[in-house]
Amino acid sequence: MRLLVAAVGRLKAGPERELAARYRERGGQIGRALGFSACDIVEIPESRARRAPDRCAEEGAQILAQCQAGGIVLAYDERGRSDLASEALASRIGGWRDSGKPTFTVVIGGADGLDGSVRNRADLILSFGAATLPHGLVRVLALEQLYRSLTILAGHPYHRGGPDGHEAA
Repeated sequence: MRLLVAAVGRLKAGPERELAARYRERGGQIGRALGFSACDIVEIPESRARRAPDRCAEEGAQILAQCQAGGIVLAYDERGRSDLASEALASRIGGWRDSGKPTFTVVIGGADGLDGSVRNRADLILSFGAATLPHGLVRVLALEQLYRSLTILAGHPYHRGGPDGHEAA
């Protein structure tokens, strides 16, 4: 299964870019043994349209162009679920892989959010909570959760879930 992150905007050099690269590299290493490709990143230019709906529509069209037919799309959006545990996400990813889905694309929208067409295409919509987070941090968190899911599937000790299913402190 090909792993892809399609994100609006470009990460500048700095700690977020370095941390995102670290999780991407780690995920690629552990994922190969599990039937996943290295994680590709596609940075979609931010729209220059004057109105927010037009920006969302332009960015959405570019995002959808990255989503392979028959592939899985996980979108991060402020209206998404914030109650899905890491183990449950890992289980879903493993199930999609086992069912022969060709790609798993993680989508991160721009400053104005995701266009409805992207949300409609998504197989799963998640949120990191009600707080507004910087774009670079969302990318780091999304890549960390992807890496965490792969370690759970591999039985790697990175994720040390407690007896209640939550990560130990």
